[in-house]
Amino acid sequence: MFDTAFAGLDESELIAAIAQAAREEAAAGARKSAAIAQLVHLTVTYDDEGGRWVYDSWAEAASELGAVLNIGQKRASGQMRIAVALRERLPKIAALFIAGRLSARLISEITWRTRLVDDAQLLALLDAALAEQSLQWGPLSDVRLIRAIDALIDRYDPDAVIRAREVIKTRDFHIGAAEDPDELVLVWGQLLGCDAAMLSARITAMVKGICDNDRRTMGERRSCAVGAIIAGQDHLPCRCGSPECAATAPPKSNVVISVIADPAAIEAAQQLIAVEDREQHSARAEKQAQAMPAPEPEPEPVTPPEPAAEPDSPTPADPEVSKSDSPRCLRDSGVALLPGVKILPIVALAEAIRGGAAIKQLWLPGPDPEPHYRPSAKLAAFVRARDLFCRHPGCDVPAEHCDIDHVTPWPYGPTHASNLNCKCRTHHIGKTFAEGWHDEQLPDGTVIWTSPAGQRATTVPGSRLIFPGWDTTTAELPPMAQPPPDPGRTAKMPKRRRTRAADNAARIKAEREYNAAQRALEHQRASAAEQHRQAGLPPPQPHPDYGDDPPPF
Repeated sequence: MFDTAFAGLDESELIAAIAQAAREEAAAGARKSAAIAQLVHLTVTYDDEGGRWVYDSWAEAASELGAVLNIGQKRASGQMRIAVALRERLPKIAALFIAGRLSARLISEITWRTRLVDDAQLLALLDAALAEQSLQWGPLSDVRLIRAIDALIDRYDPDAVIRAREVIKTRDFHIGAAEDPDELVLVWGQLLGCDAAMLSARITAMVKGICDNDRRTMGERRSCAVGAIIAGQDHLPCRCGSPECAATAPPKSNVVISVIADPAAIEAAQQLIAVEDREQHSARAEKQAQAMPAPEPEPEPVTPPEPAAEPDSPTPADPEVSKSDSPRCLRDSGVALLPGVKILPIVALAEAIRGGAAIKQLWLPGPDPEPHYRPSAKLAAFVRARDLFCRHPGCDVPAEHCDIDHVTPWPYGPTHASNLNCKCRTHHIGKTFAEGWHDEQLPDGTVIWTSPAGQRATTVPGSRLIFPGWDTTTAELPPMAQPPPDPGRTAKMPKRRRTRAADNAARIKAEREYNAAQRALEHQRASAAEQHRQAGLPPPQPHPDYGDDPPPF
């Protein structure tokens, strides 16, 4: 079907079909947004009582939307905000969207960058101006699109232009970026000068503590030294492989990071370590042999030459023949996972094992439940390793950031792997205190959900996606009695300090005030520069250490 849907069309007809499909795609997305907006209109309330619940009506609607679209809670909430903005704030933009004339990319950027406009009359003028100009913005890159939208907002409401907060004066430290490869993680940030000097001195001392026969480059040594510091060690282990090496072994770290790896991954990592050790040993032996004086050559015995082979006789040791006749050796090297369901390459797993990582067999639960409400550490480790993610439909919160919930509440349901699964805090609170959500778990970890609207969805353990050969089936539990209805269930809902609407209003107010202050500061700088220019003086320069702020002493 896919390869024959447009068979027989010429180039111009194909281009027309693509354009029509793009319009239909945009229009379908607009209809979805309109339905989402109507869902919010029908289900989300802003009363003071329910608005202070942690799992308020907005969170409940986002849970249902995420389940039906198979997306996470935050993405569902974002689509709800776009839909509400189109319905209540930008009707002219919404009309273009539902006609298929604006793409979802434009809609997402426009609704986000106009969120600080809080005057209804200005918003109406801006909506009309955006509708007039946005039809020309499709070819723009992301950066140019943002500049075009901001330029138009600046004409009507300068304080509503989203300004990036200055981060140069604020110390921060970051670990990891979206574009990181699996093997490495980018680390960047700012440190105080004294802290940076101490860190540099420690790295230098640790690198100097290993011998010259270590084959790692200086960059690799510094990176490993930082890892050793993070692990609480004060020495960098040498990898020369010599038993006479004077470098001291580092003490064990008290920091524990659990890595889930199947046996094939462990075997592949150990084989890689063995290969590297053999190469290190060979290189060391070769280096020692080169340092020894060469022996006197001995005369070779004279032997008669062997008869030459016939020209057309086959050569059994011909490397080309052997290569073409022997099949490739295909094998599964396994998978290892870091917390956050991030793939740990075999090379990095080998590095961790070299650094002293202990290999432990994952405990598997038996038929008997545990006698307490809180699961033991080994039971919790199994449940998190089995689930990997929150088990609510569409949610992708990693298991290490989730609660472990009893499917049938304790003490009516036992503390056993067949009655436990991972839920993020939002979905845990919703299932526990809100009305309508119900989950049922099978012995293999499959969870069947029923939403307040009666929709059913099934989720499988995340480990089944990464480790398909792992049988996660645990004991089948006897029928369990359900707890009696609790009329005061919703009254026990955890409360927030202020409603979601109040939070949004306060956030918009604070950001607008910040933007106004930045504009005033920019005007002050421009005025000072103009005064210096008129007086024939060079423009004022900020202090090299404090920017435009005066020194604190």
